[in-house]
Amino acid sequence: MNSHLVFIPFSGISHLRSAVEMAKLLVEQDDRLSVTVIILPFLFGDEADSSAYVATLSTAPNDRLRYEIISGGDQQDAEPTWIDIHVENQKRKVRNAVAKLESSTLAGFVVDMFCTSMIDVANELGVPTYLFYTSNSGALALAFHLQHMYDVEKYDVSELDLDNSEAELAVPFLSRPYPVKCLPRLFASRQWLPILVNQSRRFREMKGIMVNTVVELEPYVLESLSSGGVDTPPVYPVGPLLHLENQVDHSKDEKQSEILAWLEEQPAKSVVFLCFGNLGGFSEEQVREIAVALERSGHRFLWSLRRPSPDVMKERPGEYTNLEEILPEGFFDRTKERGKVIGRAPQVAVLEKQAIGGFVTHCGWNSMLESFWFGVPTAAWPLYAEQKFNAFEMVEELGLAVEIKRYWRGDIVAGAAADLVMAEEIERGIKRLMEEDSEVRKRVKEMSEKCHVALTDGGSSRIALQKFIQDVKKNIV
Repeated sequence: MNSHLVFIPFSGISHLRSAVEMAKLLVEQDDRLSVTVIILPFLFGDEADSSAYVATLSTAPNDRLRYEIISGGDQQDAEPTWIDIHVENQKRKVRNAVAKLESSTLAGFVVDMFCTSMIDVANELGVPTYLFYTSNSGALALAFHLQHMYDVEKYDVSELDLDNSEAELAVPFLSRPYPVKCLPRLFASRQWLPILVNQSRRFREMKGIMVNTVVELEPYVLESLSSGGVDTPPVYPVGPLLHLENQVDHSKDEKQSEILAWLEEQPAKSVVFLCFGNLGGFSEEQVREIAVALERSGHRFLWSLRRPSPDVMKERPGEYTNLEEILPEGFFDRTKERGKVIGRAPQVAVLEKQAIGGFVTHCGWNSMLESFWFGVPTAAWPLYAEQKFNAFEMVEELGLAVEIKRYWRGDIVAGAAADLVMAEEIERGIKRLMEEDSEVRKRVKEMSEKCHVALTDGGSSRIALQKFIQDVKKNIV
């Protein structure tokens, strides 16, 4: 009998792409499995990236992979709501969309970490719910641990002074104490903490959790999760799931094509690439410090630079209109032979170039996975969400990255003011990143090979995916 899964991803571009790649992989792996991806209305009025991506999904028709787009109505004119309220408001529309499907083959829901309230709809229909966790298993385990502290030990993380505390937490799945300073800022936000704690409570209701990671990358964390007790669902490490298709539209952006051509001309592993995700932007003062560091480092560079948004919940970072007014006087003249400054970058297309020797990143999980896939070592500069944890895990636990800043005070999502990172710290991090025979570079190369093997037949992630498919069919009522 055919089995039908309903995917409900969050509509942010990084979550949406990962979910679609997961859905594609499932239907490729089992020809008796079909998937409908329900695309929720965008939460932000300017989600141009997600809109453009959704428009491409119907160009590759597959009768076992369909997309159901839920209209937002007058959402674009409405004030942004908190994520949990926004998703809660879509329940009726999701219920109606699922009612159109062939109910006899419905095997369950697969929901995003921000869409856990859709468990209620699945329960009404009498089908199980699974979680697709777009970040790593360490961040998942940390969320479980903090929720346990909050609920059982009555420890209110929001009361902590993250910026100045010298306290450390004994976290079960980490080999060393975890500094309170490295907790994601959202866990100390009175607005976000209740949302995140409730998320983790609902994670425990899932039949299983697919995680975009690799056994070989986080073995200790995954072992800890699998022995976490009866209320921790089975975890399936199925990554790395990457959107590797060409991101360059040559007809619209000649600048990006020129940059890729320039990279082709540079020596192997000679260019440091700086790029900070969809939400990453820096103040003029911070931009000048980065510029000084790049110039002093002596390395070739490609720098994706964007101005910060006054409120990323309402508006995405934009482009600086006149870089010469912001960068140090004469910077372009002095570095024109070895460096390029651009706006948005086609990150995957850049990372796959042989010229890239290092990647200064905000530690978004998709970016970390892409760096492993292409064997490019990273320098950690976390900016928001779970990125402080990602940086700690990669630098301190696994030795797979170097650091730019050990303790980062800011968080652009939580609205916390950022530290100014001085040129000396940035230069030091870049020089360590670009060392030719460093241990980090060797480890990243080894991890790259393991990530590739994990996705082959008989590899760890393929085995986990097959186990997930078997369990889905076993759980059909």
